[in-house]
Amino acid sequence: MTDAQETAADSSLRTTGGAPPDDGGSSVTGAPDPEPGPEPIPLLEPREGIPPVVADEDTLARVIAAFAAGSGPVAVDAERASGYRYGQRAYLVQLRREGAGSALIDPVACPDLSGLGEALSGVEWVLHAATQDLPCLREIGMVPTSLFDTELAGRLAGFPRVGLGAMVEGVLGFVLEKGHSAVDWSTRPLPEPWLRYAALDVELLVDLRDALEKELDRQGKLEWARQEFDAIAAAPPAEPRKDPWRRTSGMHKVRRRRQLAVVRELWQTRDRIAQRRDVSPGKVLSDTAIVEAALSLPADAQALAALNGYGQRMGRRQLEQWQAAVDRAKGLSEAQLPAPGQPVTGPPPPRAWADKDPAAAARLSAARAGVSALAERLNMPQENLITPDTVRRVCWEPPKGVDAGSVGAALAGYGARPWQVELVTPVLVSALSA
Repeated sequence: MTDAQETAADSSLRTTGGAPPDDGGSSVTGAPDPEPGPEPIPLLEPREGIPPVVADEDTLARVIAAFAAGSGPVAVDAERASGYRYGQRAYLVQLRREGAGSALIDPVACPDLSGLGEALSGVEWVLHAATQDLPCLREIGMVPTSLFDTELAGRLAGFPRVGLGAMVEGVLGFVLEKGHSAVDWSTRPLPEPWLRYAALDVELLVDLRDALEKELDRQGKLEWARQEFDAIAAAPPAEPRKDPWRRTSGMHKVRRRRQLAVVRELWQTRDRIAQRRDVSPGKVLSDTAIVEAALSLPADAQALAALNGYGQRMGRRQLEQWQAAVDRAKGLSEAQLPAPGQPVTGPPPPRAWADKDPAAAARLSAARAGVSALAERLNMPQENLITPDTVRRVCWEPPKGVDAGSVGAALAGYGARPWQVELVTPVLVSALSA
């Protein structure tokens, strides 16, 4: 049994909290019932005040020089305008590093931050939920060579709530300002309360990193976390989704191929308009409206106007535009219609296993029970111990000659990290051999 397995069982991951990090009074404890700590302290202002927004190349050059001369890890965050603008580009980048202070950079005014990325090459970047911010940071030239993800660290350490606010409060004893995470960050100029919120998001990120590193080390999980962080940093950009229109909300109602073609035409038309106008596609036409038209197959714009989502506020020209998309789908030949479902790669849905392959269904049931028990002993979510898809694939097509070597090789082939292979292999060998 690993150190983590021994300590996770009695680790409630409660915190004393309360004391500012600089005072050395914050700690994460493994005691089952710690004494209640002081009330959390509201964090109302950044230590050096709200930094001015960097919006020109000269100021950016000075910031790059300051951060290159700083020491230790660099806290990095980005704000997007999801729900307001097309795509997931960054509209504000926040950084903080010892010796450089905090910086707020406008990537609209300074769209090329590759110089900053290069200056921080080799420096550990501290992000919260790194996979959310890395795509938009990559677009502006910022790619870390090493990182520490405080959200993922919290998951591995067994914290029940891993949002940034909950982690900062539970681990460090401070309450972050709330209320601006879902605002339109493409707004210019950005209001001062929003800038304060953005600066505070990186204010204690390195302090949180340090506390979580200590807790992971105490649990024997620090090397596991490092392998996870390295995998995130080394991961290539995600491939574009095939047939993204199939992810339209409510698609489960759409059964016939002609109706699928209507969804596709309306989705693609909406996407072109949204991209041209730089607005969120949902602001152009809702998913509900797309599915309504697909199910109804309206004969003309007047019939379309009677459907949910195409009401009184939609002008005649807009109605005709959407009806034209419907008509294009209705005019397609049978050969041009989309297939009922996407090509299946890998095993079928688990609900079908009992009929298709009862032995595989039994293997999966045993594997799931074993993984669940191990995750509980380690005090971490099952999906962080091993992805459900990996378990399904190994159970559907187990290696020939089931043993630790063959199962471990199969797990590694599906992208499992060494720590996962070591822990999960015995569980799957047992399940596959039953």
